[in-house]
Amino acid sequence: MLSGRRLDLLDPSPFDVEIDDIAQGLARVARWNGQTEGDHAFSVAEHSVIVEQICGKLEPDWPGKWRLAALLHDAPEYVIGDMISPFKAALGYDYKAFEARLEGAIHMRYGLPAELPKSVHAVIKRADRVCAFFEATKIAGFSVEEARKFFGRPPKGLTVAIKPKPAAAAQVQFLERFEALLRRVEREARA
Repeated sequence: MLSGRRLDLLDPSPFDVEIDDIAQGLARVARWNGQTEGDHAFSVAEHSVIVEQICGKLEPDWPGKWRLAALLHDAPEYVIGDMISPFKAALGYDYKAFEARLEGAIHMRYGLPAELPKSVHAVIKRADRVCAFFEATKIAGFSVEEARKFFGRPPKGLTVAIKPKPAAAAQVQFLERFEALLRRVEREARA
């Protein structure tokens, strides 16, 4: 990693995870394999920030730790890239287990449980699909009907702006949101 850390991909340690590496990687990984409109690819870092914001709308009373988990929901992609769900499924259990180990190390690094409660995971997954719906219709060329088929209908009245940024700006946005959430988690732990 650019931080100088060496991450053992088969046995990742929380001690080798750095948020700067995560932000750097996610800001340079394109959603939709870069097949989107505009001058810039829509990055996983931008997607992660929006998913966290959607979680805040779906669960306004969530503590900061679950909002942080939402921001980090795709963090393993800083190492393994963004693969579409059908390809992940084709790779099978070994890939999923690999991704889960890496996600667990990331979570532990930032004080989250290695495996999230099912209820928390379900909300994050729902927010992820809502974000994908808006990405699909605003920058990936899907019709509303086609996006509903794949991602479901977003909650009534919820809309999301999708405006791809240069990688450096996406990286800064991700890091700023991470720092704000980490401060919130620390405040809540002291309360």
